[in-house]
Amino acid sequence: MRIIKNIFKLIIASIELIFLLICLSNIWVFGLTNGRTYNKISKIPPREIALVLGTSPRMRSGVSNPYFTKRMDATALLYHHGKIKKIIVSGEKSKGYNEPAAMKNYLIYQEGVPEEIIIEDPKGFNTYKSILRCKDIYKKKNVIIVSQGFHNLRALFFARNNSMNALGFDAQDVNKPESFYRNQSREILARVVAVVYFLLGISPD
Repeated sequence: MRIIKNIFKLIIASIELIFLLICLSNIWVFGLTNGRTYNKISKIPPREIALVLGTSPRMRSGVSNPYFTKRMDATALLYHHGKIKKIIVSGEKSKGYNEPAAMKNYLIYQEGVPEEIIIEDPKGFNTYKSILRCKDIYKKKNVIIVSQGFHNLRALFFARNNSMNALGFDAQDVNKPESFYRNQSREILARVVAVVYFLLGISPD
C-alpha cells in the first residue's frame, strides 16, 4: 500500500511540475513579446522588410488553405500601405512542393505586389529556421513577421532571443472552433518546447 501511495504522489508531483513548466514558459513568451504584435495596419511601425512564415497553400482536401491566403492578404496590406519595402517568403521546398514559390505567385498575381521586391527562402523548414535564416543568411534584423497571432508569439520569441528588432503583424485567424482550439492548444505546448530548447541551447530541427 505504501508503494502505491508513493507512486501516486510521484505522479501528482510530475503533473504539477509539467503544469508549472507550461505556465512559466507561456508567461515568458507573452512577457517577452508584449506590445510587439499588431493587428491594425494603422498602428504598426514601418520596417525594412516583412518575413512571411510559410504554410501549405492547400488543405488536404485540395481546397485553398485560409491560413495561407490570410497571411498573403496581411503581407500585401503592409506593402500597399508603405509599411515595408521588401518581402521574404520563407517556407519548405521539396520535391513537388514549394511553399515560397506559391507565396510569391499569390502575392504577384492576386495581390499586385511587384515581383522584384520578393525574396524566396526555400529552406524555412520550421519557424526557428525561418527566423535564423532571415538574420544570418539574408542579414535582416528590422523585420515584421507575418503569420496568425497564435503563431507570431513563438516566432517573436525566437526573433527577440536572436537580437532581432522584430514586430509581428497578425493575419486574420480562421474562425472555425475546431481550428481555433487545435491551434491554440498546439501552440501552448510548442512555446514550452521553444523555451526548453532555448534554455538548453539547442536549435529546433
